[in-house]
Amino acid sequence: MRVRLADGFDFPVGKPDADGFYKARGYWPNGHLGEDWNGRGGGDSDLGVPIYAVGRGVVIFSQNIGVGWGNCILVRHIFREADGKIAMVDSLYAHLHERKVKLHELVEKGQLVGTMGGNNGMYPVHLHLEVRKNLHIGMNRSQFARDSSNYYSPTAFINARRVLSSSMQKYDVPVNNFAPYGRALADTNSDGAHTASVDVPSFKSGSSTSKDEPKQEDDFWSRLKAKMRGGQATNGTDEKR
Repeated sequence: MRVRLADGFDFPVGKPDADGFYKARGYWPNGHLGEDWNGRGGGDSDLGVPIYAVGRGVVIFSQNIGVGWGNCILVRHIFREADGKIAMVDSLYAHLHERKVKLHELVEKGQLVGTMGGNNGMYPVHLHLEVRKNLHIGMNRSQFARDSSNYYSPTAFINARRVLSSSMQKYDVPVNNFAPYGRALADTNSDGAHTASVDVPSFKSGSSTSKDEPKQEDDFWSRLKAKMRGGQATNGTDEKR
């Protein structure tokens, strides 16, 4: 997909600046890999409130997979860091009551992507938000290290990139370089994968906790690294409270 650089990031609730909402649960490595956001009204009064894209990007996943996740959306963002490097991250919006965007839809910062839910009563109503460096996680978070080699603290990431340099230029962004839920990346056919015109740095060996994670010398990884030049990546797993 051809996508313009994000011009900055904002919070996914209470536009602007998370007004009327609070972070009920924060990010910590090897524990909670994202943030849980709630409305200040208490209880489940925030059921159905709007959830917005944190930045310009493309929808790479929009599906109800049940289990601990429910309705989930993944948006991939490409942006220019302050040092001039082009990078990419994925933002995950989980436990949604409704999904308002479709696969491969282009979205803008602050655009409605869904409404807040609790995975059909499994949890108290809230938004679970993740920001991922590793673009290969998708919905298989258990196959990757649960630490800051693969994840950002969402609030820290957003606050450090509220306004970014952008332009009308579009960049190629990969949209299917992660495995379907419940499968390993090594099991998927890479022929249909779209590659980006920016570098996505490889992750250190051992960053994955799954023996099914493809090794760097695998043909898929060799082709991917050869075609992609310059940013960071992101991915995901089963949400547990």
